[in-house]
Order: sequence, then C-alpha cells, then structure tokens
Amino acid sequence: MIQLKISEITFELRKGDISQQSDMIAVVNAANAELRIGGGVAGAIHRAAGPGLEKECRHLAPIKPGEAVITGAHNLPNKYVIHCLGPIYGINHPEDQLLVKCYRNTLHLADKEGITSIAFPAISTGAFGYPMEEAVSIAIDTIIDMIPRLKSVKKVVVVLYSDDDYQAYKAYLNQKCQS
Repeated sequence: MIQLKISEITFELRKGDISQQSDMIAVVNAANAELRIGGGVAGAIHRAAGPGLEKECRHLAPIKPGEAVITGAHNLPNKYVIHCLGPIYGINHPEDQLLVKCYRNTLHLADKEGITSIAFPAISTGAFGYPMEEAVSIAIDTIIDMIPRLKSVKKVVVVLYSDDDYQAYKAYLNQKCQS
C-alpha cells in the first residue's frame, strides 16, 4: 500500500478486490454501456452486490464512454456504486480524453453527492484493451489534478487486482513524486 496526502486529501494505491473495500463509501464500477454484469470489475461488483444492482441500473442505461452514474451498493460493503464507462481502445476516440472524462466525471459526481471516500479500479485496461502504461498515467494524473477541486471527497483509493497492475501504478506514482 502506498499513501500520499495531497491538499488534505489522502490518495492511496492498494492491491485487492474492488468489491471488498469495506472502508470506502463508494466503489467505482468499470461498467459496460448497458450497466449489466460482465467480466472483470463489472462481474466482480455485480456478483458481490447481487441482482438488485442490475435491476437498479436498468433505467440508467445505456451510458456513453466517459459518463458516470450512481446507484446504491446493495450487498456490497459500501453505500454507493458509481458506474463509469471507459473507452474501448482503438474504437472509442479520442481514447485519452474519454478516459480522463471518466475519472473526472466520477470524482465530480462523488463530490456532488457528498461522498467522502471512493475506490477506483484500473478503468478500461482489461477487456477494453487500454494499454496499461498509458492508462496509469491518465488515471493518476487526472486524479491528482482533480484533488484540489474536491470539497466532500477526503480519500481516493485505486484498488488494483493483479501484482503487475499494482507495480505499474506504483512505479508511475514513484516517478511522479520524484520529479
């Protein structure tokens, strides 16, 4: 685990399962456009939350790349799930701006809703094919850029499932802190 204080807000990287973050008010679902159960993060969140989550999502779908919507967390140990649709690499253009928009819109929505802590997965890096190195820099740079603008959010965590993903985020954050 790596933890930094930026403008009185805690920013943390941790290795783990996004659906098991009991210390977070909200978790972020790397959603599909229809907000349904899928593979990866969407599958883990929907399986842990139970069928009520998919039912609540029906009236919110479809969403476009970069958009974020909020629901209850159902059987998850959190209060909310913020669903964000990241870009599919090579299909949704411009990918970098859509990924930035995903992180910004999610943090803006969390702040607007008075959420004090939020956990993100690595958005678009699984089945959506976004290259990890590019996705890491966009995620970290966008989150750090947004932190001074946040009023309600006091803790932002990026939860990474695999060792490789965790190491990629850790290396980029260490490099950023040294420059």
